Amino acid sequence: MTFNPDAITPAVLMPRQHVPALDVPLVSGGRYTLGQNPGENFDLIVFYRGLHCPVCAKYLMELERLADQYAARGVRIVAISSDGEDRARKMAEKVGAKGTEFGYGLGLDTARRWGLFISASRGTTSVGLEEPALFSEPGVFLVRPDGTLFYGSVQTMPFARPPFDDLLGAVGFALDKNYPARGEYGGAV
Repeated sequence: MTFNPDAITPAVLMPRQHVPALDVPLVSGGRYTLGQNPGENFDLIVFYRGLHCPVCAKYLMELERLADQYAARGVRIVAISSDGEDRARKMAEKVGAKGTEFGYGLGLDTARRWGLFISASRGTTSVGLEEPALFSEPGVFLVRPDGTLFYGSVQTMPFARPPFDDLLGAVGFALDKNYPARGEYGGAV
């Protein structure tokens, strides 16, 4: 394989800058539209691969376990994938979602604007579900109510994601110390 300088690469979002628009239907009804009814302090947006991903299910179960603690810190949680409604509903049920909202139908063009990596299907996963033809890889973002990025992390595969208990501690620290978003410098180096 040779280097292709013209290959499409995901966007790089900058802290303290506005994130791309996001508007997806929710399995509970209604829509998640970024900026409408935000959390008091943050929206925690968790992009996951889809129902086919057992690592995603385990990761989202951990998030759901901490959902009340996030809510106590003024954080609204939404988990989003490119899955259709039926698969997203099954993931919400598998996770036992009460404090985590589940969005579905994420367009891959929107995923790319958010800096997410896109994968092609490799067939059936270890849980016996077919991967979609194309889907986004994981990303975790904390977005301020004004629509600016506070924190972001993207992965090229399902492994080694930021632990939600660590992120919860970081949210508490950031709020207690009025800690600013970091990584905002985009000038010459």
